[in-house]
Amino acid sequence: MTTSKTALGLGATALALCLASAATAQEVTLRLHQFLPAQAAVPANILDPWADAIEEASGGRIEIQRFPSMQLGGAPPQLIDQVIDGTVDIVWTLPGYTPGRFPRTEVFELPFMMAGGNAEAASRAYWQLAEETMMDADFADVHVLGLWVHGPGVIHSSTPITSVGDLAGVTLRAPTRTTNMMFSALGATAVGMPVPAVPEALSQGVIDATVIPWEVTTALRIAELVENHTEFGDESLYTATFVLAMNPDSYAAMPEDLRAIIDANSGLEFSAMAGRVQQDYDTPGREMAEDRGNTIITLTPEQVAEWRAAAEPTIEAWIAEVGAAGIDGAALIERARALIAENSGN
Repeated sequence: MTTSKTALGLGATALALCLASAATAQEVTLRLHQFLPAQAAVPANILDPWADAIEEASGGRIEIQRFPSMQLGGAPPQLIDQVIDGTVDIVWTLPGYTPGRFPRTEVFELPFMMAGGNAEAASRAYWQLAEETMMDADFADVHVLGLWVHGPGVIHSSTPITSVGDLAGVTLRAPTRTTNMMFSALGATAVGMPVPAVPEALSQGVIDATVIPWEVTTALRIAELVENHTEFGDESLYTATFVLAMNPDSYAAMPEDLRAIIDANSGLEFSAMAGRVQQDYDTPGREMAEDRGNTIITLTPEQVAEWRAAAEPTIEAWIAEVGAAGIDGAALIERARALIAENSGN
């Protein structure tokens, strides 16, 4: 009996040690929620490598569970509140999905802001300007991990669009408040909706066109739904901003050494990489349209000049709107352009 009790005691001790070891090996589990399918370019080539690098650097002490396509519930515009209230630990989303809530980020979404169409340079500028003006304002309720923009926006339409006048009578989906302002001013009927809703809206004829970068067209199979695609040469008619954000309490609750791992994999360089990678994946999307024999319209500099002039009132209207809220929009534009030029080597 004594031997049996001793054996049971040793077994219990061993079990306790095993459980303690397991608990030590994985100290933190974080849930990452976002709106695109897992195979889309951003989850597969930015978010997953980022999460994998953190897990590896932590020696398994951090687990980042990934939930694509809004698997944890809600709609894309609700992601930012999910991370603020702690429903999830990390989200990737567009500030523009909640119109007017992140006014300073909108400076990078203004017409032709991304000079040269360089998403890496614009993403660096976005992070730098955020450190100067946004972290304690627009992003005061979250712990920001990354900020970036996508490659040049492209118009994908059922009928060819070359001139501004071609937008008349076109119902067009745009991603953010600023892009909706612009396309409405240019003569389209602008409709705001999250990108996952675009394929169904096109197939059912709810919209005639959409603006998104080439990169996301692959996952959404846009080239099968429309036959015309309008590019703006070396310029970018628009771009949209993204944020990878963490719940502040989730971040603060982590041991200091694990927070350091999160920090080392976040920030300026991560943001620049994300912008570059997202733009790199424009190529497969464009090739899919080419392979289907779709019409790709690349505007000449003279044609782009018409669009640029027509879009100027949108910039002026935005400056007036944010000015009414006490924000110096003209100064933000000047600083954003300077940072983009600096990061572009100009």
